[in-house]
Amino acid sequence: MSVTPVMACVALGANLGDAVGTVLQALRDVAGLPETQLVNASSLYRSAPYEAQGPDFINAVALVNTQLSPLALLHALQALELQHGRERPYLNAPRTLDLDVIFYGDVVLETPELTLPHPRWHERAFVLLPLAEVWAEGVSATQLAAVKDQSIQRIQP
Repeated sequence: MSVTPVMACVALGANLGDAVGTVLQALRDVAGLPETQLVNASSLYRSAPYEAQGPDFINAVALVNTQLSPLALLHALQALELQHGRERPYLNAPRTLDLDVIFYGDVVLETPELTLPHPRWHERAFVLLPLAEVWAEGVSATQLAAVKDQSIQRIQP
């Protein structure tokens, strides 16, 4: 029995080491996940840390069609984070790579491990601006206006 693919949104970010190179490689890694196809990826964006510390972040968003379950997708993303040297010494610590499932189709889920949609995605320019680039109908003008004071700029790698 084949599972119908679900469109999911993955937010990518890094602010340690070669953040641009890491995010670009992570986009390729996400595209290579089993039972997952990259639909679209945003440009890269530079943003000031939001509720976090350290240097500026490099961010992007990827839309994927996946047959992985929400938790299997999360675990695959966490494995990619570890491959890129991700450590979690404290909450919102600087990171070599951060991969978050923002949404998974229309699934609403709240477990200790995963909440869908991501509970704060609409508060973060580093998610909203890249998402608006690749999925304009998923982001409203009101949402964009609410984050206009957050420091973010589109960059060319």
